[in-house]
Amino acid sequence: MEPYAELGGIKIGKNHPTRIMGVINVSPESFFKHSVRQSEREVLDAVEHMIENGADILDIGGRSTAPYHTSTITVEEEIKRTKHIVELLTETFTIPVSIDTTRAEVAEYAAKAGATIVNDVYGFEDERIVEVVREYSMSAVVGVSPSKVETVKATVEETVEALKSSLAKAVEKGVEIKKLAVDPCIGFYGERGEYREEDVKRFLTELEQAETTPTVPWYVRDFLLLASIDKVQKALGRPAVVGVSRKSFLRLPTSRRKPEERLYASLAAEVYAVLKGAAVIRTHNVRETRDVAKVIEWIKLTEEKLAER
Repeated sequence: MEPYAELGGIKIGKNHPTRIMGVINVSPESFFKHSVRQSEREVLDAVEHMIENGADILDIGGRSTAPYHTSTITVEEEIKRTKHIVELLTETFTIPVSIDTTRAEVAEYAAKAGATIVNDVYGFEDERIVEVVREYSMSAVVGVSPSKVETVKATVEETVEALKSSLAKAVEKGVEIKKLAVDPCIGFYGERGEYREEDVKRFLTELEQAETTPTVPWYVRDFLLLASIDKVQKALGRPAVVGVSRKSFLRLPTSRRKPEERLYASLAAEVYAVLKGAAVIRTHNVRETRDVAKVIEWIKLTEEKLAER
């Protein structure tokens, strides 16, 4: 049976169309600077554009949560950045709002401001977030806790086990399983620094060795996870939220150094994720991603009709 869930009242997975989660960053340190909005007007304009172009959910982030990011901000600063924006959006629009945070205090402030989804890429490492999700009847996207994987070079199997642990933690504390989706965190554990030519040359060899070696380079893990979205969903019985937009692993095959240059690479990866059954695509590029997802849906419908003949 195909995995099914409800995020903020939006049905995902199963026989439902691919949903689009639009990214709104109010965190200046975010890796893709073109996604950062620093005024109410900028946020409203960006959200209006996303809604007009087919966004199903908005994901608001006030702090870069990538483990390799060296900068940090206080809980108070993260609340200051996000609380008013969440209030503004929930008062202005009817689209479900997600708060992208790993901190319970931030999640609770967002819930009180009207957010109905928590997107926790650390997989409830702060266990108090589970209490917030349950108390406010929220949905959650569960990521991969850094403490559950020994290295940034974690395998697909280790990723699945980490997600299982986080899902179990939520269910044990009373969160309905139908309100939980998973994020395998593709492109999330990438190291900073330059790609080396020898890395590219070794890629195929490393890929062949991936089944027998305990760890693989981070970029190999990213491609393995993307190629295994259907298996991850099946193993967990949960629909997947996939975010590959503008991420560093896309530089390997394209040599595009800047996130601003990775639109087409992002779309290619998103197309593949949709074909592998991803329930939600989290993206900076709502209009373009919606278009490719819709075309794939029409092709699939045509394929199904042909199979009936």
